[in-house]
Amino acid sequence: MNLTLVVFLPLVGAIVLALAGLFSHGVADRAMRDNALKAGALIVSLVTFVLSLAYIGASPDPVYRAWIPSIGSVFHLRMDGISVWLFILTTFLTPICVLASWRNTRSVPAGVMSAYGDDGGVSGERGVAGFMVALLTLETAMLGTFVAYDLVLFFVFWEMMLIPMYLLIGIWGSPGTRSTFLFGRVSERVYATMKFVLYTMAGSALMLVGILYLRAETGSFDLTLVTAHAAEGFDRRAQYWLFWAFFVAFAIKVPLFPFHTWLPDAHTQAPTAGSIILAGVMLKMGAYGIIRFCLPLFPDAALFYAPFVSVLAVVGIIYGALVAMVQPDMKRLVAYSSVSHLGFIVLGLFSGTNAGVQGAVIQMVSHGISTGALFMLVGMLYDRRHTRQISDFGGIAKRMPAYAAVFVIVTFSSIGLPGTNGFVGEFLILLGTFATEGRAVYAVFAALGVILAAVYMLWMVQRVFFGPIRHSANEDLTDLTLRELAVAAPLVVVVFLIGVFPKYFLDRMDADHAVSDLRKAGSAKEIVRVSPQEGGSGHGSIEVHAPAGGH
Repeated sequence: MNLTLVVFLPLVGAIVLALAGLFSHGVADRAMRDNALKAGALIVSLVTFVLSLAYIGASPDPVYRAWIPSIGSVFHLRMDGISVWLFILTTFLTPICVLASWRNTRSVPAGVMSAYGDDGGVSGERGVAGFMVALLTLETAMLGTFVAYDLVLFFVFWEMMLIPMYLLIGIWGSPGTRSTFLFGRVSERVYATMKFVLYTMAGSALMLVGILYLRAETGSFDLTLVTAHAAEGFDRRAQYWLFWAFFVAFAIKVPLFPFHTWLPDAHTQAPTAGSIILAGVMLKMGAYGIIRFCLPLFPDAALFYAPFVSVLAVVGIIYGALVAMVQPDMKRLVAYSSVSHLGFIVLGLFSGTNAGVQGAVIQMVSHGISTGALFMLVGMLYDRRHTRQISDFGGIAKRMPAYAAVFVIVTFSSIGLPGTNGFVGEFLILLGTFATEGRAVYAVFAALGVILAAVYMLWMVQRVFFGPIRHSANEDLTDLTLRELAVAAPLVVVVFLIGVFPKYFLDRMDADHAVSDLRKAGSAKEIVRVSPQEGGSGHGSIEVHAPAGGH
């Protein structure tokens, strides 16, 4: 299946929906218009998902076309064992986002025009069309980021994600209260959006400087040629600052401690679909960037800074877990749990071991499934009670048994219970970190993070679902509808599919030589290097190489 078609199909669908929303303004039956627009978005996202499944068996042929010849940039798309599961994760979660937002997509607030988020609105059908257009545009940007093999093209897709996410949070986010931001008072959702955008753009500016330096050094923006040049070795001093130029941009997106402060606000204010796609896919962009750029292009710097980055990862694991334990809001609790879980991914990437890197890649997918499901379930409960405060619940398993069962399963996945997807990645990461010389203490503290995750997640479950019903408003809660069950069921299936049959997912990486040749695991003289295979297979490899000057 042509890779360009799958990447840009959601964008084409977004354009069609935008036109449909514009020209259907005069249709009298508003509910019919809204449902038609939602159905259109669902069909486009489902078709994209089905087409992407073809890549499980084999990667598509790379796409290589002239694009901006005046600067030497090419339209180069390539998929390998590093990106295939993240690509499919994106296409899998997007239709779930459409279904999860089916009931609660609201009108565009008129006040957003002044960036204050005042109440009011314009026609509802335009709000629905805008929401779905933003979601599908975001899908194309995310898919393109995972397969772009030209530095300029990657940067374009990377920045392209900002606009639809800005709209999803800033327009369709929680009403909230007002906060002081820069020179005035704005709504909480606008504050969260601007914080997210400013953090990301600051990192992107550094990455752009690094990209321009690589162009001057190698004469090309094509990642294949840049990687080949890196194999010969960049100047070590240049590697050090180039590493940070790229790493800071990716660490902000992960987000790695101490660059995490934008995340809780963004999650709290985002609509349910925005939180699902933010936690499920966008946070993985940072880890993907590290494994695609930082490790293979700057191996000496990655080796030199690996202990320091590992310390940041471990601090993030513990800090995120401790802060999550005291959160009164369910959504903020899950947001801080992401800070903790994503620390595991960074720790695995910088372990320099086969097990650690394999665990990090599969944990990216597992976290996307588990945390995306948690945000979806919290959103379903918020739709019923219009509160996310843990203290406002208690005993609701009596009224919502199916919902409680799904929530408990996803909770077990989040804390890494054996048999669920969360166990596989965390176990491999800890195994790889223990195997790395001098890193055993990091693994011990990371293991403490696993215990803390069980504490804050199970404590939340106990307070929300069990015990007596403490609030009369919870007496009238209704269980999952058929639509909600249809949305939750695929997530539960994947939780157990990865947990029980991890070899299937790991073999797809090995089939592409993606994580198959890490040798001498734990050697302090080695670091992960990602390189494309020769020919048109589009397969990639992650290998351990001695850095320049190593023995």
